[in-house]
Amino acid sequence: MAAEYNQNMEFFVDMQRCIGCHACEMACAECETNGQESMIHIHYVDRAHSVQTTVQVCMHCEDPACANVCPADAITKDSFGVVHTANTSRCIGCSNCVLACPFGVPKKEEKAELMMKCNMCYDRTSAGKKPMCATVCPSGALYYGMREEIRKMRADSDPVQTFKFGNETVKTKVNIMMPKGSIELNVHD
Repeated sequence: MAAEYNQNMEFFVDMQRCIGCHACEMACAECETNGQESMIHIHYVDRAHSVQTTVQVCMHCEDPACANVCPADAITKDSFGVVHTANTSRCIGCSNCVLACPFGVPKKEEKAELMMKCNMCYDRTSAGKKPMCATVCPSGALYYGMREEIRKMRADSDPVQTFKFGNETVKTKVNIMMPKGSIELNVHD
């Protein structure tokens, strides 16, 4: 019997631990549901001056802007808070979702005329398994587990799920690890 989706399991991203190895991208691309495309992306913060990298993954917003602006109702959020990639039979390739996401996550795959993004390996997590990226991350930058576990492992950090973009507040399912005592992240230009 397959395990059921565990609401107590959460996804955590610790940007300070990312070493830019791209293992998460490779593992994601191996997922059959992605068509050999990675739905997670590694970016250099300031390549001219640093080797610091950052992970870009869907934050699975409580009120997803990508779904709200989709004229074809192709993007949905399920009862577990997972925002799914565009339904192929509905997506019209308009890119509204790409422009609306405050985190810059959805990508339009031009060859398919389709929006694609991370769905938190729903095929795996709904069966009680970890997302592919979290299973291969050697530095622990990506972690899928219980909040109590991450708090014990990262005693100097707190998980944050509230982001401020100017006057807009965005709450997410995915956590970003921030210095102890942090309750939100203010994003400025």
